[in-house]
Amino acid sequence: MAPIFIAFDRLNVKAALRWRSLLAVVVVAGMALSGFAYAANNSVQGAKKVDDGYDTDAPTAILIEAGSGSVLFEKNADELRAPSSMMKLMTAEVVFNAVQRGDIKLTDEYRVSENSWRKGGAPAGGATMFAALNSRVPVADLLRGAIIQNGNDSCMILAEGIAGSEKAFAEVMTKRARELGLPKSTFANSNGLPDPDNKMSVRELGKLTRRIIQAYPDFYKLFAEREFTWNKIRQQNRNPLLNVLEGADGGITGFTKEGGYGMVGSAVQNGMRLIVVVNGVDDPDDRVTEAKKLLEWGFRSFEARTLFAAQQPVGFAKVFGGESRSVALASKEPVKVMVQKNGTDKLIARVVYSGPVRAPIEAGQPVGIVRVWRGANVAVETPVYAAEAVGMGSTVRRAIDGASELVVGLFRAGAEKL
Repeated sequence: MAPIFIAFDRLNVKAALRWRSLLAVVVVAGMALSGFAYAANNSVQGAKKVDDGYDTDAPTAILIEAGSGSVLFEKNADELRAPSSMMKLMTAEVVFNAVQRGDIKLTDEYRVSENSWRKGGAPAGGATMFAALNSRVPVADLLRGAIIQNGNDSCMILAEGIAGSEKAFAEVMTKRARELGLPKSTFANSNGLPDPDNKMSVRELGKLTRRIIQAYPDFYKLFAEREFTWNKIRQQNRNPLLNVLEGADGGITGFTKEGGYGMVGSAVQNGMRLIVVVNGVDDPDDRVTEAKKLLEWGFRSFEARTLFAAQQPVGFAKVFGGESRSVALASKEPVKVMVQKNGTDKLIARVVYSGPVRAPIEAGQPVGIVRVWRGANVAVETPVYAAEAVGMGSTVRRAIDGASELVVGLFRAGAEKL
């Protein structure tokens, strides 16, 4: 039995009804012909569509609530652009991960090659930590140079020390991006200096920032350090958001002629952390203004609501050859979504999985995801698991299911020929 992609949106209606002050429940049954025989749409949605009431002058932008990953605002969020120095976040993640795994140590020292000194250091005239030619610099200080001072030389020294060359390190960066679920990002160097193969979207920059915040809380503190001195040269943190917004504690800026001005920023207010990314802005002051305005709007306008509690069934998946025809699905963590404080958001939630799921099924077995839309945008995605075990069905049950799937396959093949 070949797996069939299934979008089966049978939600826990009782749970959704608890939101009746905010939401209405609509149930529609239907059938899809493009590769799938079973589809039921159970949507949790508001009584009317409400405009976000916000826009930004930035060509591309995204605002994310860090805890749930809920997207509060997006504009051309998947458009690939030159990420400039914001790409240093990927370099930092690769190094953080290597330290966490024990592959390298913060005390390891890497030599400042002529290549890194000439192309990324003082002679290049760009952002630099002023590492001296042929000196040896500990990983801990190179990270500070890259994050606080935005040093191009810092990243090149790390790249050459870890992978042998910038090209080899860029390949590691691209591979690591795929492991982190960033399918579109590509890298040609470690620091974001102009190259047509350096491409990222603000969505993937936001996801990467969230990863760093959650996976490396101790390393993330580096982004909030106000200054760093190396080679007797003291430099202030290049992230201006730290000085203009309450609770701001991280981020990085970038600029190239091809990509324009951009920045990543994050702040915490009243226990809620937001992440903002803007790119393609024409003026360095405007990127800060737009990022700050987005963050302030998010803090002012949104609050977290729990749609489903942890371990609470959110829907069902069809089972093949089991003692039960379906299996309940649940999330290990609460399914939370950010909603506007004033107004009625339109929410649509769907369970998506590949199936029918073949028995036997173990409790806790990964099955798919529950995806929640706010209007036209995906607000949050959360993995769902089998809430219970399902044993093998009888021989008759398996035969009936097999015949049913055969009919489905023939029906689909016929539809594809139309």
